[in-house]
Amino acid sequence: MSRMRPALESRRLLLRAFGEDDFRALYAMHSRPEVARYLYWEPRGEGEVRKALARKMAPFRLETDGDGVSFAVVLKSTSEVIGDCSVSLLSAEQRQGETGFIFHPDHQGHGYATEAARLLMRFAFEELRLHRVIGRLEARNEPSARLLERLGMRREAHFVENEFVKGEWQSELVYAILEDEWRAHG
Repeated sequence: MSRMRPALESRRLLLRAFGEDDFRALYAMHSRPEVARYLYWEPRGEGEVRKALARKMAPFRLETDGDGVSFAVVLKSTSEVIGDCSVSLLSAEQRQGETGFIFHPDHQGHGYATEAARLLMRFAFEELRLHRVIGRLEARNEPSARLLERLGMRREAHFVENEFVKGEWQSELVYAILEDEWRAHG
């Protein structure tokens, strides 16, 4: 069953559903080499971004493993889309999910990613009733590791050269937090 995507709001940000008008903002992020550096894909062309936007706009379900929901991160003061964040279901039976974030480099270093991530974690634990949420990242992606640590997540694993991506062996870090830890972290 598809669900309505709620809008999530903080003092400076609005996390809302993606729309057709968000193509330029999404392309401005997904086409940049520095954004794609630690992701599985290379900088995306227009056609690839249009396909990604269509997936992000689809009604969401969180019932079966692999289901997920994406949000456009909007700076309230300018109505500009500055990021893209998501939560997906890893195991419906075990109530486990995964979160991910992409932000335009021009808007990094202002605390927006942390603010958006806190909204997304609240959604994951309070609305989706997940028990555990993880974040996975390429081990060299230090800013993302610091973000997950600010959320109260702990590093649970460091897989050394476990994936061959973009012509090289890469290592992966896995961070996680349980619902009761998230509530205590506040």
